Amino acid sequence: MIKNAWAVWKGSVKDGGGTISTETGVLNEAPYGFKARFENGKGTNPEELIGAAHAGCFSMALSKMLGDAGITPEKIETRAAITLDKVGDGFAITASHLTVVARVPGIDEATFLEIAGRAKSGCPVSKLLNARITMDAKLES
Repeated sequence: MIKNAWAVWKGSVKDGGGTISTETGVLNEAPYGFKARFENGKGTNPEELIGAAHAGCFSMALSKMLGDAGITPEKIETRAAITLDKVGDGFAITASHLTVVARVPGIDEATFLEIAGRAKSGCPVSKLLNARITMDAKLES
């Protein structure tokens, strides 16, 4: 399976701008640029898109692993905080921190935390990222 996305950039890094699109059309020429990345400008940026991908991937992986254990979650809400640090002469994504709150009837906290830990390291986006990946997980009652 191959999924496609693309970006078009015009102009200099600080004054230019670009658009990001996906083959599904969910993103269709969504604007992104320097101000959205390093300031509080409008549009998106690569870090928040990676965060959305990581949060979504983790939530699906956790749902599958819970299902494999015979447990159906009512709700899994995941936030991913992506850290972009100055490293040398450039920048690097150095961490992704997952914050998870889930409502899962019929599971104890120790089992939930064990399965959530496996989902954190096992989701395909976690495997892709060459960054420290941390997580806070909370079972909601």
